[in-house]
Amino acid sequence: MDARRVYSLPLDRASGIIYDQRVMLNGFYSPENSPDHLRRIRFNDPATGKTLVFLTNNTALPALTIAALYKSRWQVELFFKWIKQHLRI
Repeated sequence: MDARRVYSLPLDRASGIIYDQRVMLNGFYSPENSPDHLRRIRFNDPATGKTLVFLTNNTALPALTIAALYKSRWQVELFFKWIKQHLRI
């Protein structure tokens, strides 16, 4: 992804959030298609040890809440994938 950091927000690294940044997409059509800043959150999941990066336009919720929402959403996506593969819907 071609993006540049506009600014970083202060955070508590003990929560698992590595960074919480506002970014602007680079590219020829990017300013026209996405004129607002996006939010890039990097999260270290203590359960799996994986580092996850989330991109969102939600600036109101705390970074830890957004990471939890995306993690929960991934479980829903895996469930629907399983349904499609096994139930032939």
